[in-house]
Amino acid sequence: MEVASAFPVDGVLAEVSAGPPDVAALFDAEAASLTRLARFYVDDTTAAEDLVQEAFIRFARSSGRLRDTDRAAAYLRSIVINLARDHNRRGFVSWRHRPPAHPDAPSAAETAEERAERAAVIAALRALPRRQRDCVTLRYYYDLPVAEIAATLGLSVNTVKTHLQRGLDTLGTTLEDQR
Repeated sequence: MEVASAFPVDGVLAEVSAGPPDVAALFDAEAASLTRLARFYVDDTTAAEDLVQEAFIRFARSSGRLRDTDRAAAYLRSIVINLARDHNRRGFVSWRHRPPAHPDAPSAAETAEERAERAAVIAALRALPRRQRDCVTLRYYYDLPVAEIAATLGLSVNTVKTHLQRGLDTLGTTLEDQR
């Protein structure tokens, strides 16, 4: 049951909601942001999600005591940070979840093959003309959009697209010939 009261603010009557905040709406608005925050503190995405869920559970239990509903998101952030600190203090295994599955370590042959493939790609990149190499590296290793590459290198967008296409064609041909 929501109770509202009116009081003067700067000569104008303002209505203040005295009821608890809508936890479901708050979850929809803040959960993704809080999970990203928790990921700064814990290495595991599952653990971060669990921390956020636990924060909302604790928030829901005490939301009736919250005086300023505009501060609900800040209150949730502080709960997440405190839970993450507690989680780390306990040694990363907590909150009733299984630890993430660790994949089997790659065999020596797989490791050697991956290194050889990586070395071949790097050699092929180094063999490209400078502008093609710069464009391909900025696009696929730094994930820059074409417009930012153009601005970075002082080229037009169409020139960057041309260098990217030529560089990728050359890389494809070079790497196919090596197989």
